Amino acid sequence: MTAAALTLPKNTLTPAQKTQFIKLEKKLRRNVGQAIAQYNMIEDGDKVMVCLSGGKDSYAMLTILMLLKESAPIHFDIIAVNLDQKQPGFPEHILPEYLDKLGIEYHIVEENTYGIVKEKTPEGKTTCSLCSRLRRAILYKTAKTLGATKVALGHHRDDMIETLMLNMFYGGKMKAMPAKLVSDNGEHVVIRPLAFCKESDLIKYAELKQYPIIPCNLCGSQPNMQRQNIKKMLNGWSEQFPGRIESMFTAMQNIVPSHMCDSNLFDFKSIDSNSGIINGGDTAFDPVVIETPKDLSAKDYLNNAQQLNVVEVK
Repeated sequence: MTAAALTLPKNTLTPAQKTQFIKLEKKLRRNVGQAIAQYNMIEDGDKVMVCLSGGKDSYAMLTILMLLKESAPIHFDIIAVNLDQKQPGFPEHILPEYLDKLGIEYHIVEENTYGIVKEKTPEGKTTCSLCSRLRRAILYKTAKTLGATKVALGHHRDDMIETLMLNMFYGGKMKAMPAKLVSDNGEHVVIRPLAFCKESDLIKYAELKQYPIIPCNLCGSQPNMQRQNIKKMLNGWSEQFPGRIESMFTAMQNIVPSHMCDSNLFDFKSIDSNSGIINGGDTAFDPVVIETPKDLSAKDYLNNAQQLNVVEVK
């Protein structure tokens, strides 16, 4: 399939929508390409197993990777894999029909994880943890069977920030989703090509592409999940303080162990007066220069900026 055919939405777009679509797709291609290059996600000769759930993120990931494959200076293969979890009413025909039109190699795995999750999860408890573990085990087994060298997951920048906040609030760790890692069983390299992509961009792109979205009935019926509350908090920050989320993600790539408190990452015990200034010394305590919006005084803006507005997270 040609790049033009691959990117063309089903229905005709208005001139304004077409312009928006072209700009958005270029942005997503740039972001994915940057992530692949920065973390060396895909190498010459790789067979990339793209995990396709039927949601907006995995659809976009597959599209962008197919586009990059056509122009990449290296050769790599793509195989799309979907796990049919046997949810009641799951439209099992949608993904095969979509993938057949793309002309891409794919594999549908059928496992009744839905039944297992419902049986094992107490009433009122979230299903995510068990569902995620079961999915991972099946996908890793599938990757081995297919001879895939990389397993691509559709988590984006916002997912990574939310995970960081969840681990800080509930796990007592500064730990997020890595852009590249070795799988739980130690046999596969897992990559997240959408690591630099904003969820809002993926939502717009999916709408313009008119993907046949398949909702997840397992987690979609759980509005009180901790992750949803974290998402609500971060969205509130983003609306009230534009640029805050971008700054948080930049911070995740700019860690200074000497100015944290983890003695496993930095040797604090050996510091003495002869150690010299380390990473700027105590400049972390200096006031940060903040650009003040035209419609607010410096005092009012600073007061607002100091209000984090943390929503209740249970």
